[in-house]
Amino acid sequence: MFSLKSVAARLKTQPPSPTIHDTGEIARKYRYWRVRVMYSTTVGYAIFYLVRNNMPMATKSITDEFGFSNTQWGAVLSAGTVIYAFSKFLSGVIGDRANPRYLLGIALLVSALVNAVFGFASSLGCFAALWALNSLFQGVGVPPCTRLLTFWYSPREIGRAWGIWNASHQIGSAVIAVWAGYLVAKHGWRAAFLAPAGVAIIGAFWLMNRLADSPESMGLPPIEVYKERVKRPADAPSVPFREIFVRHILANRWVWVVSVANFFVYVVRIGIVNWAPKYLIEARGFTLGKAGVSLSLFEVAGIFGALASGWLSDTVFRGRRGPVSAGFMLCLVASVLALFAVPAGRVLAMMVLFAAMGFFVYGPQMLVAVAAADFATKVASASAVGLTGLFGYLGAAFCNVATGMLVDRFGWNGALAMYAVSAVVGCVLLATTWAKASPLLDGESA
Repeated sequence: MFSLKSVAARLKTQPPSPTIHDTGEIARKYRYWRVRVMYSTTVGYAIFYLVRNNMPMATKSITDEFGFSNTQWGAVLSAGTVIYAFSKFLSGVIGDRANPRYLLGIALLVSALVNAVFGFASSLGCFAALWALNSLFQGVGVPPCTRLLTFWYSPREIGRAWGIWNASHQIGSAVIAVWAGYLVAKHGWRAAFLAPAGVAIIGAFWLMNRLADSPESMGLPPIEVYKERVKRPADAPSVPFREIFVRHILANRWVWVVSVANFFVYVVRIGIVNWAPKYLIEARGFTLGKAGVSLSLFEVAGIFGALASGWLSDTVFRGRRGPVSAGFMLCLVASVLALFAVPAGRVLAMMVLFAAMGFFVYGPQMLVAVAAADFATKVASASAVGLTGLFGYLGAAFCNVATGMLVDRFGWNGALAMYAVSAVVGCVLLATTWAKASPLLDGESA
């Protein structure tokens, strides 16, 4: 079933099917497939997090068992993060010309198998190599989802649709924070990689069964034509992708602005996701269980932050993502700075702050991708989101190394100061996109 030849054949985009002309049938099929695409991508990408965000809850047990320093472990995390960053960008380029059904499913399957092997590793070099390999296939996860969202939802509703799908990040992260914490406490850190790997293997085959390609592959008209709200993009599939890539990505100033901003958004987001359990245990006296609950609150609050930011940018700001992104980042700055003011032992106050940081960081994290897809239009949306991912995870790689070094030298307050400064820079950059929206909403040619 999975020979190289058969995999290559499945990864090709599905050609258009004979067009359906009955308006009732078109409406029925669109309703059915939009719901199916949404729940499949949301659940599917949440499963990706089970075999990626299992690492933070296992970090302390691994470093204690093998005697790794914060700097050494930061290097392991950064090795994976750099690979993830470039994988996300290259996968974006591929994702604009690949069948998302199999691209997503195969990537999850391989990631699950690598996690299973990771559960038997016992040296720093082996940890670094396996986590880098896992990150290579984890980077493939977002571009197929981007392609599906932009092909099945119009620019006037993409913020809200993306906000719903974006909940997959928090659902997966919240589930694994609690589950991995339980597995580490009861069965050791290796169980936190082996058990999620089993779930992800099942999930990979489920995804390949559930997903479809574009509406055209199902005999439906393009989403713009179906919605009759924005005109059909000028670029057709017959236009060479190199020309599309240069025009919509390389020469597009605004895609680059939000990509650079994402570097700083991810310094804060990944700093909290990867280092919060260790920070809360060492600096705040939390138990592993309370640290896991705090990280879960961060993720759960992020669901509402993404939904709120998507709704606000679609409705109140009529497709402009900049005002909401900048406003959320300003509130994030205040939330990070508030960590310095909370006395030791105030567990509830710290949990509330972690929820606030999750709400305010996941809004911009989601809207950066939406803005990039808006600015590039759907013909290059996966590539644009891949570029934001490249910068985001370069920021994450920098964050992992810098956090380890700052904590070893200056303590945890040094790392928190870096997060606050990064949030300020991200806020300024995103504010420059204040007046920009999708060219399609402005009535321009894509």
